[in-house]
Amino acid sequence: MKYDPDPDIDLYVKAVLGKKAYDVVMLDVRELTSVADVFIICNGRSNRQVTAIAEFIQVELKKSGKKPLSAEGVREGHWALIDYGHVLIHVFYKPVREFYDLEGLWVDAKRVKTESLENYVLASPDEASEWDGEDEDDFEEEIL
Repeated sequence: MKYDPDPDIDLYVKAVLGKKAYDVVMLDVRELTSVADVFIICNGRSNRQVTAIAEFIQVELKKSGKKPLSAEGVREGHWALIDYGHVLIHVFYKPVREFYDLEGLWVDAKRVKTESLENYVLASPDEASEWDGEDEDDFEEEIL
């Protein structure tokens, strides 16, 4: 399903894709909560990449005049949450995403796409193998 109530939504998606975030999902939560209209959820392959993606998103969107209301967890790199009011962007380190399972929590939300997300090509197996799982054991100890 294509999402088009906000003509600027593709700017957010392009910013997320700009630093090679992977497993990008966009959920239309307008009918389920008043917190936001859209959740954009993605992964980074390491804590550093999560931080880089989150920082890049903020810099890119600032160029378009969009400033976040808040940004949490960016330095830690496990789960960065960037709040733009009607759009919440979640950038996860993969084991954290699996642990919190936002897609499972918001299972009733419609999965939607923008033009950029429709044209998004998943990472090749070679790129995916670059992630070596570093920090995964440390993370599980930290959140438990």
